[in-house]
Amino acid sequence: MSKIRTRYAPSPTGKMHVGNLRSALYEFLIAKHEGGDFMLRIEDTDQERFVEGATDIIYRTLDKAGLKHDEGPDKDGGFGPYVQSERMQTGIYMKYALELVEKGEAYYCFCDRERLESLKTEIVEGKEIMMYDKHCLSLSEEEVKANLAAGKPFVIRQNIPKEGTTTFHDELYGDITVENAELDDMILIKSDGYPTYNFANVVDDHTMNITHVVRGNEYLSSSPKYQRLYDAFGWESPVYIHLPLITDENHKKLSKRSGHASFEDLLEQGFVTEAVVNFIALLGWSPEENREIFSLEELIQEFDYHRISKSPAVFDMVKLKWMNGEYLKAMDFDRFYELAEPYLKEAVKKEYDLKKIAAMVKTRIEIFPDIAEHVDFFEAVPEYDVSMYAHKKMKTTPESSLEVLRELLPIFEAQEDYSNDALYETLCNYVKDKGCKNGYAMWPVRTAVSGKQMTPGGATELMEVLGREESVARLKAAIVKLEKEL
Repeated sequence: MSKIRTRYAPSPTGKMHVGNLRSALYEFLIAKHEGGDFMLRIEDTDQERFVEGATDIIYRTLDKAGLKHDEGPDKDGGFGPYVQSERMQTGIYMKYALELVEKGEAYYCFCDRERLESLKTEIVEGKEIMMYDKHCLSLSEEEVKANLAAGKPFVIRQNIPKEGTTTFHDELYGDITVENAELDDMILIKSDGYPTYNFANVVDDHTMNITHVVRGNEYLSSSPKYQRLYDAFGWESPVYIHLPLITDENHKKLSKRSGHASFEDLLEQGFVTEAVVNFIALLGWSPEENREIFSLEELIQEFDYHRISKSPAVFDMVKLKWMNGEYLKAMDFDRFYELAEPYLKEAVKKEYDLKKIAAMVKTRIEIFPDIAEHVDFFEAVPEYDVSMYAHKKMKTTPESSLEVLRELLPIFEAQEDYSNDALYETLCNYVKDKGCKNGYAMWPVRTAVSGKQMTPGGATELMEVLGREESVARLKAAIVKLEKEL
């Protein structure tokens, strides 16, 4: 078999949807698994949907995700141009459309909007569509020439027979056969001279030697038309791989309003790129062994497109958060701190050692915005109920806690060394002299300095960050609170 060549061919219409990124990822993995080439092609023929800056988003997303293309607008591999509007200027699409007209596989259509709107519509796959009635197919060669000479607006349509069937093969779905009567004579060249998405796709894939085409299964219904074009030209069709739908947790199609429909949305929500790529790889594909954490290099080694499922894939936000948390735990601390610092500075305005706080939360958060709820008490002790001092396992009560805090206050006031080790030794000496367990003293102190049931660090770790002045002030405030409410 010839060298595998895949392409990611997005339209620059905004942020990159999760489904589009999955297509790009699978195309990249299929090519790289076999030592092939992965190409980037920009499909900008739909000028009405073009969004300024969207091409930059495509480049930025692929770069962040690690999906490095071998060819593209910025890397000519001999098959350029790689932007459809630039390819159009070479006349390539009109050339191939006219070739089909010569073969009788396509024809000029001069019908105006009024006539088209008068045509009957049919329900196809639940959608109401207009089926063209082949009116202009019957025009004589002289009539066509006269219309063209007069400058009459036209489109070029594919000529699909109304009898018989068309069959194409998909690697996941097998052979699919449709009745030709269900297929419309789709437009190949629009009245503005631009090719339609479907036609340009086929021409570009063939002329760029694309061997594998990966796309969402919503394109299954268009594939017979693609197949007829390949057959009409006498070209070998590529390997088709149609991917399952991605749904939300309620099994509905992902929407932009859901907040997790685009790659950029997810990064803005505090997810890291590696976790998102890993998670998206598993949206429809399963490895042979029962594992879930993969680096991009490991995905390249493991990826077999025959293991892609036909069933819809559920975008489970709980699972993505868990996976992201696993990546944060395994992350090099310096990189973790670099990413966490903006969130720490937002949550903690006072002058504390943010690196020590980051070390506390690193294994406790799933996404970076979680930091705020874990560290907000460093800014100020929140309002809390003194019942929090009661802990069955530690055998503490508000009354016993008040006694412990009163006894420890002068000790901590006198302490010079506020390192975690020194503070911990002080508490251990206290409980040893008192003849109680560590938790009997640790719990009241931690509650007093944090005002929270759960904290990212133990009592002495928190006091080390807070420092002597703030720690003592919080212990005093806790004693006053307990005295007042008991």
